[in-house]
Amino acid sequence: MSIERYDIVIVGAGPVGLLLSTCLARWGYKIKHIDMRPVPTVTGRADGIQPRSLDLLRNMGLKRAIMANEPAKVYEVAFWDPAENSKGIHRTGTWASCPKFIDARYPFTTLLHQGLIERVFISDLEQNGVKIQRPWRITGFSSDGVDKHHPVEVSIAHVDGDEQETIRAKYLFSGEGARSFVREQLKVGITHKDPIAHVWGVMDGVVRTNFPDIKMKCTIHSDAGSIMVIPREANMVRLYIQVASSTDADWNPRKTATTDQVQATAKKILAPYWIEWDRVEWYSVYPIGQGIADRYTLDERVFMGGDCCHTHSPKAGQGMNTAFLDAQNLAWKIHHVESGFADRSILKSYESERKLIAENLLNFDAQYAKLFSQRQPSAGEVGPASKHPTGDEKGDENEFIKMFKASCEFTSGYGVAYNENIFNWSDSHPAKSPLFLSEKAGSTTQRPGRILSPATVTRVADANVVHLEQEIPLNGSYRIYLFAGKPSVTKKAVDDFAANLNKKGSFFSSYTRPDVSQLDYHERHNPHSLFFTINTIFNAHRPDIEVRSLLPELLARYFDHVYADDIWDQRVPNAKAAAHAKMGLSEDEGGVVIVRPDGYVGCAVKLVEGSGTVDALNDYFASFCTKSLGGGERAQL
Repeated sequence: MSIERYDIVIVGAGPVGLLLSTCLARWGYKIKHIDMRPVPTVTGRADGIQPRSLDLLRNMGLKRAIMANEPAKVYEVAFWDPAENSKGIHRTGTWASCPKFIDARYPFTTLLHQGLIERVFISDLEQNGVKIQRPWRITGFSSDGVDKHHPVEVSIAHVDGDEQETIRAKYLFSGEGARSFVREQLKVGITHKDPIAHVWGVMDGVVRTNFPDIKMKCTIHSDAGSIMVIPREANMVRLYIQVASSTDADWNPRKTATTDQVQATAKKILAPYWIEWDRVEWYSVYPIGQGIADRYTLDERVFMGGDCCHTHSPKAGQGMNTAFLDAQNLAWKIHHVESGFADRSILKSYESERKLIAENLLNFDAQYAKLFSQRQPSAGEVGPASKHPTGDEKGDENEFIKMFKASCEFTSGYGVAYNENIFNWSDSHPAKSPLFLSEKAGSTTQRPGRILSPATVTRVADANVVHLEQEIPLNGSYRIYLFAGKPSVTKKAVDDFAANLNKKGSFFSSYTRPDVSQLDYHERHNPHSLFFTINTIFNAHRPDIEVRSLLPELLARYFDHVYADDIWDQRVPNAKAAAHAKMGLSEDEGGVVIVRPDGYVGCAVKLVEGSGTVDALNDYFASFCTKSLGGGERAQL
């Protein structure tokens, strides 16, 4: 009997497994996706979608389906602390969940239970021919190399019966959660960052109360204990209550508490306010420690991500969001290897990039927990912390305000910063052209390894005002942003840029799609290559831009991706071309910004006449692509 072969076997249908599966299914991969649970999450579990994750879901075309569930939105966080003379609690201040100094499209946290989020992904998967196989579990695997094209053998079985399957795959991914069979079999250890562990009680329900901030996110400290309030969809509220801590004299990591006990504790903490429950939707008690997997992969064939690799407190709402970015990071790298675009060595960067972020998360989580447990902000500090700072105010910031700003950037998701590597250009990168622009040198504001700055522009084709960073969907392509400055200044540079893209051996022409001559006229994003989409942005008013007369044929083919940089932005109030200015580029002469498929900046290059701009980009892409580009040697990761 022949063994069925797949591109990837994904174990676990939580957030990390579902997002990975969704990306790869859309890009045409054959997937076996299993989950031990008979149905998706019914209630409870993760619930917070941070602003950066909402950007990602919109870029995938899934935001509208998520928001159709009418989630709660948290714009502000309230802090409550013990009142004087043992009179219960009082509010010490509020601040923005995502303050104005963060350039976010969606300055709020979206609260919705995990099962509803899972169902959005599952629906998309089914449209692309992938059905989650339930309830099935993994029983064994080995990278035996017997089949060099599908080197991983995977054994799976039905949870309740005797059915079993053995299949082969190019890759195996564990999104199983904290109790990962794959991680145990690989003997990958978990390093615990913080010796302090906690047992938390979590309760979702519908309540009646006179507590005034029940519809807001609250951190409440009282003489009777601490509690966190999270508003939810369908008129529900989530309460996090610390049941036990390893600092307790009678510490027991298996300590539990009943719903009645937790409700009684909540009533004491909220005094002088009262609270009653109409119903409890979900309740769980679980221990939390700050742990990180020592490895995310051993051979770049078997990978892990999500809670399988990092565990932390629920306070900051980061678990699902970090899992989403784990999956996105791995998806495009597998795609580029398997489609022949990039060298297999790029897969090593999944662990180096994502493990760094998890380590930062755990360090942040320890600081965040310490901030709330040891030092309560005064109302005087809360006010300044949520302002958009002017240059004069920055010198007056105390340590708490600095910590608050750093934490807000991190919790929103915009604080993710990957280190320099083959994708994220730096002075040590193999590509050495003097035309590369550098944030450190002040020649651009765009830092490789960080998200592209959002910018609002006018699409020339239909005069729609659009968000530039959302115009190219998550389609596995690099995003080439040609900031073309003033047409009268850059006409020759733009023509030369297109001519050199067209040259044989350029990074662009070397990966021309094989079906280019048969393509649908209406193909918007990838008319030449499956790995590149081009946006052109002029410092001009929309009526002054005639696409087909102003642009050479290659660039004009991206008719729906030509924009006028004519929308004012409060962050650069004196700029005449705000998008150019936010990128730190000359408003007259422009520049080119290369953005990775996941939205993070790869490099920025000066736009010049002649071949220099494309030569620099040939060197950049040659460092990880499979083909020799522009006559240069390919470096190794």
